[in-house]
Amino acid sequence: MVGFILKSLVSLMDDRSIRHLNRLNRDFYERTVEDFDESRGRAWNGWKRLLPLLPLVSPLRVLDAGCGNGRLGRFLARHLGRPLTYQGVDHSPALLKAARESFHRHNNLPDAVLESRDLVLEPPPAGSFDLVALMGVLHHVPGKATREALLKSLGEQVAPGGVLVFTTWRFSEYERFRERLLPLPPEIQGEPGDFLMDWRRGHAALTALRYCHYVDDQEQDGHEATLITQGFSLIERFRSDGHTDDINAYSLLRRGLEG
Repeated sequence: MVGFILKSLVSLMDDRSIRHLNRLNRDFYERTVEDFDESRGRAWNGWKRLLPLLPLVSPLRVLDAGCGNGRLGRFLARHLGRPLTYQGVDHSPALLKAARESFHRHNNLPDAVLESRDLVLEPPPAGSFDLVALMGVLHHVPGKATREALLKSLGEQVAPGGVLVFTTWRFSEYERFRERLLPLPPEIQGEPGDFLMDWRRGHAALTALRYCHYVDDQEQDGHEATLITQGFSLIERFRSDGHTDDINAYSLLRRGLEG
């Protein structure tokens, strides 16, 4: 059965290729989960710029789409300065387990809701959230139309006055990542900017491959424009993170107040 996002828009990438690349990424995280979790312990620098732009409501209702090990939740619990409710979804049960254990270990977010959900094939949780975050996820979503449909669906879950933030990893601008890139296999119907990337940690080093898409400024403009048609306005776009503090491009948008 074709997932909701694959039905939403016609993509240049066919359904078979989307499913193949999505399965490749799921397998990648199963193989590398311990090393990946260990490598993703620190908060990103760009998150600090998000804090003063969030709605002044209490509790702040957060949907962390593609939450991984929950580090955004831990950051917000530590730095927001007011209560929040947190719902995290991710396709990796092992990373969700790591998030749950981390929340318990740090004694924060005891009531967090964590759900296993594949956002390429399934809709995001329905709700009304003051912050919807898609951090470090979009490069793993195969097909431009699929990425656009995911962002549009997430936008529908943002409450009036709420914020949607998404990031794009600009990996191909850096030699240390370019040397790790491989072309897609010929049987996969790819799009410009599609690559496979190797992994260089732990027992799966160099053998585990993940699908990554390079989102350029033009594509990011298009995603922002789609959200603007849904009643969002662009707050800010900036670059941050990594040791050069510019590896991710952030788009922060606010949904207009109704009435």
